[in-house]
Amino acid sequence: CLPGAGGSIMVTKEGLCKKIEEVFPDAGVCGIDFDVEFDKENKAWVVDLHHGSHHLKTFIDIDEASSCVDGKTCIPLAMQVAQLKRNFELASCSES
Repeated sequence: CLPGAGGSIMVTKEGLCKKIEEVFPDAGVCGIDFDVEFDKENKAWVVDLHHGSHHLKTFIDIDEASSCVDGKTCIPLAMQVAQLKRNFELASCSES
């Protein structure tokens, strides 16, 4: 997750990236990577999880991102990560 300008005062790209790495420790291994950008048009964070040529993008609204970064709840983000693992059958990739 590369540094860059965020779209919210409360949530930075770097802060959200760090939280994703906490929620999804397999990021950066097993060929999994992710990008985070603020989408001004939708007023939400876009998290693009990718494995090879496959992508799973999700929008995390500002309030949900703030709650997650503040350590309160990361349910939308965690659900998307779980879906990525199911989509790419990566439930045990850290074991390989």
